[in-house]
Amino acid sequence: MATGNPKANGKNRVAIIIPAYNEELRIGKVLDAAVLCSLADEVIVVCDGSTDRTAEIASLYERVKVVDLGHNLGKGGAMAMGAASTGAEILLFVDADLIGMRPEHMEKIILPVLLSQCDMCIGVFRGGHFLSDTAQRISPYISGQRALRRSFFQSIPYLDEIRLGVEVTINTVAKRQKLRVHRVVLQGVSNTFKESKLGLVKGTAARAKMYAEIGRAMVRVRRKKERKRARPRR
Repeated sequence: MATGNPKANGKNRVAIIIPAYNEELRIGKVLDAAVLCSLADEVIVVCDGSTDRTAEIASLYERVKVVDLGHNLGKGGAMAMGAASTGAEILLFVDADLIGMRPEHMEKIILPVLLSQCDMCIGVFRGGHFLSDTAQRISPYISGQRALRRSFFQSIPYLDEIRLGVEVTINTVAKRQKLRVHRVVLQGVSNTFKESKLGLVKGTAARAKMYAEIGRAMVRVRRKKERKRARPRR
């Protein structure tokens, strides 16, 4: 385990990357926390083809770099574009619709990676919204809040083609590479449900689409693994 200040030698730069699609009503609270995170050297918002004021609101923050995409790539593509826009060694991805996120929550996710206690650290919700807590108790590794090293992130295949199944893909590749993965509790944090954002009918449809994309990502990763096993050895 590293000792002393892990950033004292000027290495291990940290970038917080926030992929965002039509989050004008929610992104401000996440950015309020991000710009106060003591371990972050950069804060980047990737506006993923938003049609609202998401990019405009993010640009009001002096410390925030806005990557405004001309069309919607999906979450995986937005994350890849955010990583491409920074040279930071450690990347913290957080969702743009979080409720209750504070600077210390972000620091809690970053620090284990910064201190080389693990290769990837995932934040899970507790004590926020009942449904958020329940979802993450069932699937604790499907979380948009995670810190990891740039070298690992760049090793993940076809990220720019993956939409909402990106967390499943990252987890699968991490397991395949035998990475050390830790989880930390984000007390009092939850996400905004699609039904709250879009209304019951549109929100339910968006949730069904999300689950379908997660399922496709799982199938794609499984097929890639099977092809690799079937490849003849030389």
